[in-house]
Amino acid sequence: MQTAVVGHTEWIEFGHVDHVPLPGDIVHATEGWEEPGGGGGVAAAQLARLAGSCTFFTALGEDERALWTKRDLAGHGVRVRAVVRGEPSRRAVVFVDPNGERTITTLGRRLEPVATDRLPWDELSETDAVYFTAGDADVLRLARRARVLVATSRVMSLLAEADVPLDAVVGSGRDPGERYDPDGLSVPPRVVVRTGSAHGGRYETDDGRSGMYETTPPPGPVIDTYGAGDCFAAGLTYALGAEMELEAALAFAARCGAWNVAGQGPYSHQLTAADL
Repeated sequence: MQTAVVGHTEWIEFGHVDHVPLPGDIVHATEGWEEPGGGGGVAAAQLARLAGSCTFFTALGEDERALWTKRDLAGHGVRVRAVVRGEPSRRAVVFVDPNGERTITTLGRRLEPVATDRLPWDELSETDAVYFTAGDADVLRLARRARVLVATSRVMSLLAEADVPLDAVVGSGRDPGERYDPDGLSVPPRVVVRTGSAHGGRYETDDGRSGMYETTPPPGPVIDTYGAGDCFAAGLTYALGAEMELEAALAFAARCGAWNVAGQGPYSHQLTAADL
């Protein structure tokens, strides 16, 4: 199956801390590491694990972090198709507390692809499943060439501007920044999924069905929750592209999210097709 992600990435500096700093605090990380992240980068790596490869349409900065990002994602089977902007790559600092909860601070402007970028957009017509996290309205319209198109609700205003039929919209049921607005689209998505972390989540379909899906126990202790939602969305994209029934697709996506939290960073415990 041919998969792709259209969206953003950022270079992440992680640190395990005994607590998230309070105002005026200084905390010392017991462990630190760096790797590419962001909703698009994490989802692309998860889709590559599931499908064997994934094409990532994105924009990168003009600095060493962009080179590191391409190198590291390529090591996870991601074909990075990026335009270079004449500015620094976006970074983020992530605190991971003893319960595995992550707290994120982003630094710099989010870089994202636009339709006028000289990227191989024609490949989207031959793609089975695409996950969209960032770009302009015309890029989202190009992504609709794929057989299955899933998007994050974090870009709800963009979804309304492009107003293309979507197979799924996915977002956190707890984060106000990912609130789904049913009045924003002239054609409702086939399914809207609101995730609830360890509590499972809810779904609604365009034919009036609704229900809940359950979470899946991770394969080990919870170490780091960063990227769990992105892995869930990638798993759902893959499952819908593989023509799984909705309930099976949601269960599979929940497994992808659960496996993520058992690793350090978003890549060490990603689910693969061999784990099905």
